[in-house]
Amino acid sequence: MTVSRSPVTQVVAIGIGAALFFVLGRFVAIPTPIPNTTISIQYAVLAVFAVLYGPLVGALAGLIGHILIDATGFGIWLSWEISSGVFGLVVGLLLLRTAIEDGVFDRALALRFTAAVVIANALAWLVVAPLGDVLIYSEPANKVWTQGALAFAANSVTAAVLGLIILSLYARTRTRTGSLSRER
Repeated sequence: MTVSRSPVTQVVAIGIGAALFFVLGRFVAIPTPIPNTTISIQYAVLAVFAVLYGPLVGALAGLIGHILIDATGFGIWLSWEISSGVFGLVVGLLLLRTAIEDGVFDRALALRFTAAVVIANALAWLVVAPLGDVLIYSEPANKVWTQGALAFAANSVTAAVLGLIILSLYARTRTRTGSLSRER
């Protein structure tokens, strides 16, 4: 089952997760025809961190990483930064109990992961980000829901596909519980 992580490990994971989120989001983002909306692969890495280190790490790595992206580009846009934190939090909460540390990555976990990614993206990009844009920044509703819909679709696909690949590879590096036998 899920391994308990020390506070130091969690702080390090937040820092590394936020740094990876920043680098991938700032330098590997794929532009789309919809303004200020990109196809982003950093959500796959964020989902993996949320699975491996928990919801707090997922939330803070997403929030901090997105703040860094916006601070060096678009400017701070709190509703979308909070949405990245919500994504990491929800994935982490929905996958609190997994046996991935024991090398178990089966069909059931793959389905749970995919469902968690879709649910987290729906909440982040179809609810939190557009509502925040309308309420905080008085943005036109049709514009922000269009942006949110694209972000939901693109992030769901990229996070699910790449996240499944990363988690599958990670699980293969772990020793399964009970897989070692004593020589006589």
